[in-house]
Amino acid sequence: MAEIITLMQLSSENVAAKAEDILRRVLYPGYNSDIVSLGVVEEIKAAPEEGVVVTLRHAGLREDTIQEVARQARQLLVTELELPKVEVMVRRLDPELGERTGRVALDGVRYVVAVASGKGGVGKSTVAANLAVALSHLGYRVGLLDADIYGPSIPMMFGTGSARPQSAGEQRFHPVERHGVALISIGMFLTSRAPVIWRGPMVMSAVQQFLKETVWGSRDFLVVDLPPGTGDAQLTLAQQVCLDGAVIVTTPQDVALLDAHRALRMLRQVHCPLLGIVENMSYFVCPDCGEMDEVFGHGGGERLARNENLKLLSRLPLYGEVREAGDRGVPLVSAQPEHPVSRAFAELAREVAAQVEGQSRYS
Repeated sequence: MAEIITLMQLSSENVAAKAEDILRRVLYPGYNSDIVSLGVVEEIKAAPEEGVVVTLRHAGLREDTIQEVARQARQLLVTELELPKVEVMVRRLDPELGERTGRVALDGVRYVVAVASGKGGVGKSTVAANLAVALSHLGYRVGLLDADIYGPSIPMMFGTGSARPQSAGEQRFHPVERHGVALISIGMFLTSRAPVIWRGPMVMSAVQQFLKETVWGSRDFLVVDLPPGTGDAQLTLAQQVCLDGAVIVTTPQDVALLDAHRALRMLRQVHCPLLGIVENMSYFVCPDCGEMDEVFGHGGGERLARNENLKLLSRLPLYGEVREAGDRGVPLVSAQPEHPVSRAFAELAREVAAQVEGQSRYS
């Protein structure tokens, strides 16, 4: 039986914290995540002598879904908090105009999924590239936007060479197609070794232009490879477009987990649904003896997912073939579809698609 919390035991701050913990047990229909993690809980106002008022934000189309969520939330709060007043309100957002999240859909694009990390060197772009190809192998029409303005690597990973986006008139342009994926990157507009020496406003402008002025055509998924960290590109993406989910990439060691935690907290602050954690470089399998060696530590991604009430989407092993394929300009999922890592990416793509499409049905 749930523990009953009395008024004398709780300050206003503790009431809010307890209420948030309780609300983390309410899953949003179609998602594997709770309503706090997904940013559905906008505000918790609490005072022991008055009670608690929770505001849920809703930008979807189905009123019955959010009302059922509100009912479940209130029932749990009433059961576990002995307060004079428990109220759950819904603040309806206009899905076309949006607010804070940039709830504005891109023409022709059904879902926008970001791939993010807290620090560089964890294989985020490799995950983004292979996820995009894996989604295309599942029959989806996929675009990939390289938003890492300072360190664009998608052109090399897809072997675009000297290919340049073609003009579509009025400052618009067509993406470059490779391996079943439509691509755009600042690297396609530069020579191979030219540095990008830009201040923040120019980065924000470039990301906005890639989003709005690329002729994506009809796409089921637009995968966005974000730069590491929590800077201008991430904020621009969140402000400009409706994000249907984000995948956080980390490696198992503590320093990567610390930065991954910052990245996911930033995405929650801009109300981006978090689909889960991908632990990259989880282990190495010796090609001679078959022994598994967890080079970068054990269980870091799982701990992060558990602590943040998220799903561990995948543990990707460390294979030299992944790096070799990227260096050759052919993502591993295209080069060797039956490779163990390619199969893991296929599973990741299925999970991402299931979560995003499930959420869409209930929104």
